[in-house]
Amino acid sequence: MEIAGGDFKAALQTLRRVGLLLETDARLPSVATLIAGEPISGSWWSHASGQKIFAVLGQFEDHRDVMFTKLISGKVTLVHRKLWPEVLVIGAARAPWQMKGLSKSARLLLAMIDEQGSLRTDQLAWPKSRTAKPGEAARELEKKLLIHAGEFHTESGTHAKLLETWKTWAKRVSFPVGTIQVETAMEKMEERVRKLNVQFEAKARLPWL
Repeated sequence: MEIAGGDFKAALQTLRRVGLLLETDARLPSVATLIAGEPISGSWWSHASGQKIFAVLGQFEDHRDVMFTKLISGKVTLVHRKLWPEVLVIGAARAPWQMKGLSKSARLLLAMIDEQGSLRTDQLAWPKSRTAKPGEAARELEKKLLIHAGEFHTESGTHAKLLETWKTWAKRVSFPVGTIQVETAMEKMEERVRKLNVQFEAKARLPWL
């Protein structure tokens, strides 16, 4: 689908300036709002601009300066490269807030990802004894920033996720892991989100708060 009017370029400029964009949100800067020209209530799929939003998100997924992760309020968040060092060090910390309350299924999946570095959900040898599905465990890990999870189309045309440790992800995208302190990274992200909340009268939260 062809993107008209430079929508992607305009959205990318906003991401570069702000550092963070939600996929969709009623108040905070988001891809859906930028493309639709108005906040969207409910799913953006049913909006008149839904196909255009989908196409722009696809361009973001292919962009070398954009990371997708569940950073703000448990929602899909686009993170510009300039903030990757902070996300990487926070995600890899294995801090108490990340590990506390994890289900047994999530802990099992995390151990499997740690052992192999990365796993495809369509090729996952998941124990039949587990009542929780691997997708549920993966979402649990994502919301704790314990892994990076990216969607892709399989050879058969279905959707699947690539689950990776942050170290594996950084190596795959050729991004050097910095030496920033976890506390410094968290403070920087907290201040950025605080300013966004003030500016847009929002109540966005980070997963450790």
